[in-house]
Amino acid sequence: MSQPNTPTTPETADARKDMGANVDGFVSAVTHVARQFDPTFDATTVELRDSKAGNYLGVTITVTATSREQLDDLYRALSTNPLVKVVL
Repeated sequence: MSQPNTPTTPETADARKDMGANVDGFVSAVTHVARQFDPTFDATTVELRDSKAGNYLGVTITVTATSREQLDDLYRALSTNPLVKVVL
């Protein structure tokens, strides 16, 4: 992880895996939060995986972070979203 104010490089990318109910609005809610913490977030890189029964949807987002605090804040924002069940 880079130190604060260090220029971003591919090494500062962090993949967050989220799982939530497979409902309308879940993916857009996750990408909205990602954009709040990484203005360069590219929604075309989002990876989706349905659960075996199709009740849940796994979402992987990759953000570029410049500090541990930024990652912690992102984690808190995702984990407090009522649509998100798990954040890794």
